[in-house]
Amino acid sequence: MKDVLLYPLSTEKSVKLMESENKITFIVNKKATKQEIKKATEEMFKIKVLKVNTLIQKGMKKAYIKISSETPAMDIATRLGII
Repeated sequence: MKDVLLYPLSTEKSVKLMESENKITFIVNKKATKQEIKKATEEMFKIKVLKVNTLIQKGMKKAYIKISSETPAMDIATRLGII
């Protein structure tokens, strides 16, 4: 599972998504499925994931992970040292 989530993304867009839609953005393994990304995120951070959207851009796969409203995405970002 550790090879699924590579690193969190900290851009203006990802911070805006954290604040407005409670989503966190990760660069993930290109071969990882949405189910694997969801499971890895839930196990790593002990949170409830509602939805995972992915896109492949410039040879990297991004995952936009929607977190339940019980846990603010900003708390996860703080734990990761993004913010």
